[in-house]
Amino acid sequence: MLNLYVAQSSASSRKARAWLKSHHIDFKERNINSNPLNADEVKQILRLTENGSEDIISTRSNIYKKLNLDLDNLTVSQLVDLVVKYPDLIKRPIIFDDHRLEVGFNEEEIRRFLPRSVREAELRELESQIS
Repeated sequence: MLNLYVAQSSASSRKARAWLKSHHIDFKERNINSNPLNADEVKQILRLTENGSEDIISTRSNIYKKLNLDLDNLTVSQLVDLVVKYPDLIKRPIIFDDHRLEVGFNEEEIRRFLPRSVREAELRELESQIS
């Protein structure tokens, strides 16, 4: 099952939701401001990242600036505790399954969550338009 973590105020979250619905992809949505993540869920997301905290922490968020964080000097445990306490530290939307993670809304990148048969059909359609 695909998971979509959003914030209601996030335009990117709304775009991701609309894109998934328009492509008939089943997903479980969660507003992480009203229903914050626990430590195990944060660790699960971190395990799926390529660059660790850089992939999921919003360095432009007000809370990040207010806390004056230096991510390089935090232990994983400290980072997880901060994210649990301050969910606004997390970039949104976060789209993931058991193997893949996409942070933010990028239509080209989000396509990898489409079932192979749908990706192949879209490719054939694109090829027929070019011919």
